[in-house]
Amino acid sequence: MDEVIRFNDKDFFNALEEKKRMFAVGSKMQQFVDSEVLRLMNPYTPMDTGALVQSATNGTVIGSGKIQYTSPYARYLYYGEVYGPNIPIKEKGQVVGYWSPSKKAPTGRPLTYSTERHPLAGKLWFERMKTDHKEDILKGAMKIAMEEGNKWI
Repeated sequence: MDEVIRFNDKDFFNALEEKKRMFAVGSKMQQFVDSEVLRLMNPYTPMDTGALVQSATNGTVIGSGKIQYTSPYARYLYYGEVYGPNIPIKEKGQVVGYWSPSKKAPTGRPLTYSTERHPLAGKLWFERMKTDHKEDILKGAMKIAMEEGNKWI
């Protein structure tokens, strides 16, 4: 005769609590995901001086579940659209710079990104990284979940 395993409300409650613990802010799994996202986004992130990448490292609390860029131009670069107006400043007929008012608006023109230092650099770098590496991140998180789960067996 087949044996039937029955779960009561307490079993389900305990399972839900364990799931919350494993996915909680600051958990090993969340720390792994945050660290991997920062690491894997790096080659997709535009790079000139490295300040943008560094602003994500400095602005993110590993384990918080939030990647935060502190650079003032991060949003502009992420969405990849030129804002303006950008009025040329000329000296002797040569453009030597640009002046912009404090309030800018999207122009509809796409930004162009240098791929010299980061060949995959471009707009929406998190989304593009996620398309390429989502499974890798999930596998790593699952491995941690399994290790954490085995502590209670």
